[in-house]
Amino acid sequence: MDQPQPRFHVVLQGRRVGPYDRRTIIGMRIRKALASTDVLVDAQGVELTVADLIGRRPPKPFEPTRTGNFSVVQATLTGSLVAVRGRGLPIPAFKGELEVRAQTDVLRIAGRFRRGLGWRDDRVKIPLQDIVHARVRGSEVDLGLRSAPGAPLQQLVLELFTPESAGELVEHLAYATPYPPGQTPPAATLGTALQGLWIAMATSTLVLVAVFTVLLVRRWH
Repeated sequence: MDQPQPRFHVVLQGRRVGPYDRRTIIGMRIRKALASTDVLVDAQGVELTVADLIGRRPPKPFEPTRTGNFSVVQATLTGSLVAVRGRGLPIPAFKGELEVRAQTDVLRIAGRFRRGLGWRDDRVKIPLQDIVHARVRGSEVDLGLRSAPGAPLQQLVLELFTPESAGELVEHLAYATPYPPGQTPPAATLGTALQGLWIAMATSTLVLVAVFTVLLVRRWH
């Protein structure tokens, strides 16, 4: 049986709201409802920030039968997927929290994505030699991937929630070099893209309502 997950109150404008579990808080951070500096309070009354909580790794079940060769883990971080642009490596449309693990030869990204009406857990392993460019923009990491010589550059943008975590990830990408100036435009965040979509939908709805109202008034006069 799974053990109950610790829950935390969120301190907003001097008031405590919640409590919420770790997954919910990370989801709120991904949606920009919380910042990394926002304060949490655990069940014992200890204060910590959202960044502190994200930096903690949740306990993993013991796997006594795990055998075989494996890559040495250099860093394990929590993140989310912002964008994938261009063709190349097959990367699922992950939603919510990701485990981003830098190993000696691969970057392993594990998370969940929608499949039909349900959810599926999956992971992708990106060879470090395929990560040719990397840059840090605040808490985001922008990666340029090339899966074959001469192939077009594929862009992968990850949110690591803190600049320190973003910098730590890039430090472990042995083959990555900085982007040449002007090679790739700044990547819009997922929140910005969704905000633009909602604004466009709201504007279209208002226009349709206005047209319908005018037609209705003309019909009755």
